[in-house]
Amino acid sequence: MQLSQTRPTLKEGHVRLRGPRAQDAAARFKLGNVPEIHHMFGADPANVTPITKAHATAWLHAQEVEPLAWIIEYRRRMVGAVRLHSVIPHLYKAELAIGILDPKYLSKGIGTMALRLLAAYAFGPLFLRRLSLRVVSYNDRAIAAFKKVGFVEEGREREAGRVAAAWHDDVIMGLLARDFAKVGRA
Repeated sequence: MQLSQTRPTLKEGHVRLRGPRAQDAAARFKLGNVPEIHHMFGADPANVTPITKAHATAWLHAQEVEPLAWIIEYRRRMVGAVRLHSVIPHLYKAELAIGILDPKYLSKGIGTMALRLLAAYAFGPLFLRRLSLRVVSYNDRAIAAFKKVGFVEEGREREAGRVAAAWHDDVIMGLLARDFAKVGRA
């Protein structure tokens, strides 16, 4: 596994994954904190606070310090972020996190394409053999996107998260390089 490489730009069609830039803090601030989106991340929508410029700058810094984090662009507009984290080199595996932050770009296949681009990079130049993630069980849109790329449900962590007054399961999903080779490029 080669983690010392520079973060490449990954592109297909109108979707591009690129490294963070200074102007992304202003773009993140403009997107705000949409309660519906944060609910899909497992937050209580009633408790989502407005984003501040300081929070937007901190968000950008978090992307910059992660060597395997990318900004998701659609038609040259920042719409979210995706990253590999918790890499275990000797086991050739990593965890994945993704977020489309602009509600206008949900359900358009942008997240699915970003996942495909990142998985192709992970299983190609990085020589990983496994990706995993967790998603709150009510996030049907994300689960469908993960499945399109070849992720399968491997288990559940029951009542792992509390949103408002309700407990929800985390769905644990995994993708092997051999499965992505069959399904992920479809």
